Amino acid sequence: MRRPKGIKTKKSVAKRFKITATGKVMRSHAGRRHLAQTKNAKRLRRLGKQSVVDSTDTYRITQNLPFSH
Repeated sequence: MRRPKGIKTKKSVAKRFKITATGKVMRSHAGRRHLAQTKNAKRLRRLGKQSVVDSTDTYRITQNLPFSH
């Protein structure tokens, strides 16, 4: 059976970004995956928090996530 044609979510973008209820795009920080023993606790706490994507990039990200806004 064929899948009907239409717009699709870009799955690589959906795994990396989340859109909040107010429409802000959130991202996670790089550098937390491995080699954590050389990073101090304060740095790891900061890397664990989500941050807001810059406003110049939000349009491109929301275009790739058509069903989340």
